[in-house]
Amino acid sequence: MSGAQEILTIGPARLFHGLDRLQRLNLAAHRERHRPLSRLSLRDLVALSGEVDLRGRGGAGFPFARKLTAVGQAAERRDVRPVVLVNATEGEPASAKDKALLARTPHLVLDGAVLAARALSAREIVIGVTDGGVPGRSISTAIQDAGLSGSVRVVHLPERFITGEGGALVRGVNGETPIPPGRKVRAAESGVDGLPTLLSNAETFAQLAVLAELGPEGYRATGTGTEPGTVLLTVTVPDRGRVVVETPTGVPLSEVLRQCGVSAGQGVMVGGYHGAWLSPAKAATVAVSRESMAEAGAALGAGIIVPLEQGTCPLGEVARVADYLGAESAGQCGPCRLGLPAIARSFSSLAAGSDGAEALSAVRQASGVVRGRGACHHPDGATRFLLSALDVFSDDVATHVAGGGCGRPVRGLLPVPGEEVPETTGLRLTVDWSRCAGHGLCGHIAPDLVQLDGFGYPVLTDAAVPARHLRGALQAADMCPALALGLSRAPSTAGHGRA
Repeated sequence: MSGAQEILTIGPARLFHGLDRLQRLNLAAHRERHRPLSRLSLRDLVALSGEVDLRGRGGAGFPFARKLTAVGQAAERRDVRPVVLVNATEGEPASAKDKALLARTPHLVLDGAVLAARALSAREIVIGVTDGGVPGRSISTAIQDAGLSGSVRVVHLPERFITGEGGALVRGVNGETPIPPGRKVRAAESGVDGLPTLLSNAETFAQLAVLAELGPEGYRATGTGTEPGTVLLTVTVPDRGRVVVETPTGVPLSEVLRQCGVSAGQGVMVGGYHGAWLSPAKAATVAVSRESMAEAGAALGAGIIVPLEQGTCPLGEVARVADYLGAESAGQCGPCRLGLPAIARSFSSLAAGSDGAEALSAVRQASGVVRGRGACHHPDGATRFLLSALDVFSDDVATHVAGGGCGRPVRGLLPVPGEEVPETTGLRLTVDWSRCAGHGLCGHIAPDLVQLDGFGYPVLTDAAVPARHLRGALQAADMCPALALGLSRAPSTAGHGRA
């Protein structure tokens, strides 16, 4: 994302105040528009947040006052100083709001984080980022300019879908592999370095700063009575990329789309790849609020809005995302490591019009099996997104099942990282046939890489293993009972056949 990320405001700007004239607010420009915040006690900050029911803007919408209280109580009980952790990783491919904040109004994010850290007497503030370009440089410069280098640090993490999950972020900051921990660990109890940690996303802290500056009444001057204030949305617009919109809550979604110059098209995805689809009819009536989205069977989540244009196959578009979500597994549990890739393959078969009825049944059945059984929420979120697509695009599903496809191309309108230049490892799977006994385990561990013949023996290609499937390839090789499977350098020209 560049510093010139397109932004749009509906109504008076708050988080984006001043960006109508400047690309980025340095410290001097920031102070011209936002006064320094007075230090608040933890009790006062909890009361302030609770009075307007400030919610986290990372997707879950958890009450911020309850997070503050939980961290404060845990720190007092253990007699330790907690940590404030700003989640600016933004692993959703269609999201750009937090990167926009870091790139263009970094001091507003810092103001909110510092306000919380002082109330909690925190040991330090940690900001997790995945984009080392403009956003990473911008927040690092802001920290230096504000004289916070001794109390605030930036941690760079790999840009993956699951990196932004709370437990994965904490693990990454702690120097571990940034994947979900596989068991529920509340950051408020044990987060960075095992200390109680206030974890919320970048927009949440920016909203906290605005709230402290305006006060409850001023904050309520816009938005709805139950969800006051503004919200940041990332709207994917053809030929313009991602437009970050600041809008009061309660504004019709149709008005947001209109101001972005797009229509609902075939349907609108809200909440990202763990979100849901809205039909054009529902998109025309729903408002930008948690309550309105919930009534429509969706969730505002992290504010991701992607209208799907006409002229592309919606099932083909969703199948691309299904494949991406299956590859983004942390590999810690069967429902995710095996279930999601299997669902993705069935969805691709449905989109291709091959064995449509069987593929459709397989998607629904497998989604029911993995739901609620994962080590984290990735299987639940992914299957919610896919099943929602089947409902909203039910006419297309019927066409694919009955006629073998819809005949429309797949234009690649839904953003999927790495599609333009597929990353490969330069390695291929090989078999020592003097050892292979046809156990078939490799085909179950890495079904995207290994096909089994009728006798359970692996059928491989000379093609290099894609980077996203390296984990599965290594696991298949490590777990081969006969130690027959291995990895070797792939030839420059990939061939096909039995290894």
